[in-house]
Amino acid sequence: MEYVQERIATLHDLGDTAGDTVVPGGLERDPVAETAVVVPMTGRELESPAAERVLSELEDVEPAAVFVPVRASPDRIEPFREWLESFALPIRLLWCNAPAVETLLADAGLAGRAGKGHDVWLALGPAAEAANYVVVHDADARSYEADHVRRLLAPLTMEFAFSKGYYARVEQGQLYGRLFRLFYAPLLRALSESHDAPVLGYFDAFRYALAGEFAMRADLARRLRPPREWGLEVGTLGDAFDYAGFAGTAQVDLGSHEHDHRAVAGETGLEGMSREVAAELLRVLEEHGVDPEYDRLPTRYRAAGRELIEQYRADAAFNGLAYDPAGERDQLERYADSIASPGPDRRLPRWTDAPITPQAVVEAARPRLERPVDSAGGD
Repeated sequence: MEYVQERIATLHDLGDTAGDTVVPGGLERDPVAETAVVVPMTGRELESPAAERVLSELEDVEPAAVFVPVRASPDRIEPFREWLESFALPIRLLWCNAPAVETLLADAGLAGRAGKGHDVWLALGPAAEAANYVVVHDADARSYEADHVRRLLAPLTMEFAFSKGYYARVEQGQLYGRLFRLFYAPLLRALSESHDAPVLGYFDAFRYALAGEFAMRADLARRLRPPREWGLEVGTLGDAFDYAGFAGTAQVDLGSHEHDHRAVAGETGLEGMSREVAAELLRVLEEHGVDPEYDRLPTRYRAAGRELIEQYRADAAFNGLAYDPAGERDQLERYADSIASPGPDRRLPRWTDAPITPQAVVEAARPRLERPVDSAGGD
């Protein structure tokens, strides 16, 4: 049984010793009633089996609030509202691309590209106002369990300020978690060969740094500066490093996850995501004293990646899993093109410094139905 600690506190699921009670074993109180959960979605999550499971499981948790920032076309937002209201949850739907939201942000000088990071940011301000703790997780985990929220919250009751989930990504008889295994991990390994900044040790301590499941005190939620699209997870780690550091950070074993899978190639696939992740990771590292040698870094990354591929090959064979080293090397080459100096900093501001209020977001993001006027002049 594995119980190895990292530079950050690592809370394992040690089987029967952890207990299967409502509150994880050893904790004196359940913080869920003081918690707002943020579950970002896009139009494709409407009535999807994974999102349906997530919301159904949350019904057993009974948090103080569930914020669902949704990016969807106008014709889908009303079906989204009706579907969300079918769950016995205190759901607060935020229509992230509503015309009123776009106007609010433009007037505040915050217009720009928008995606997952933008949508989560819109929810973080209201969530931090509504509760003492904020949990963020995706809606695409087909293996989601209500217990995950309490596990993420557990470190916050033990005086940690930030908690991140980790889990195995073994599905359909093969290894997944490709962007983490084949891009994030070898890139950090390559950078660590010539740099010893503490932030590198912090980033390397997370067993699944790109996991979308994390929890934090409301005060930290107000201080996150998310990138507008992808890269939210590594950007959050940078802010957590500044706020909580090694001593105030924990990671929690969430078992095994089964997620929806993305294609590798193209801007909407892992290849496109790697560019956003690289830009955010390298920006954070530069801010904390790392000076990457960009002319040599891709070569070092490829070498580190090839070493890891041989390790993954051995691990897969040991466990009787299918493994395609040629395909993994192809991904390595695709991701290598993402390694470059980050462009302009387009992160959104901390809510502590934002030129708009959480209440203004809630009002602007509320779906408004267009109802026909009664021809007889009635109300």
